[in-house]
Amino acid sequence: MVSHEPVGPSQSPPADAGRRLLQRRFTARLLPQLRLLVEECAAREGLGEPRRGEFVLAVDEIAGNAVEHAGGSGRLVLSRVGDELECRISDAGPGFSEAVIPELLPGLDGAPKGRGLWLARLVTDRFAVAAGTADTGLGGAVVTVAVRLP
Repeated sequence: MVSHEPVGPSQSPPADAGRRLLQRRFTARLLPQLRLLVEECAAREGLGEPRRGEFVLAVDEIAGNAVEHAGGSGRLVLSRVGDELECRISDAGPGFSEAVIPELLPGLDGAPKGRGLWLARLVTDRFAVAAGTADTGLGGAVVTVAVRLP
């Protein structure tokens, strides 16, 4: 079951957060549905192929990592921020920094892990990793990816 978290007057996003398109908590079972919802929102916002497929792949890789490495669940917030489609995924795991993402394709540089994060960073216009905070409700890590809209 995917829960929709309404944004009401007491939960309105900050002014610079843009227009919220989708907000969901997810588990492994919900990843296929989450991919479809992200793809539908991206299409509605005018993101065409192949960029839409790349964006959905990046979001899926990060959400999958949250499930696999950070306690089995996470929270996704998809927003239109200016001329970008931005997705923030937060989790309750141990956290990490961008330093763990290999510079070269994992496997070429001896790094056994990091392929999904490497790929997400490669195919998006903006990529950032931050420590979770009390306002995320989780702790862990917050990964933000964004692509420019046409």
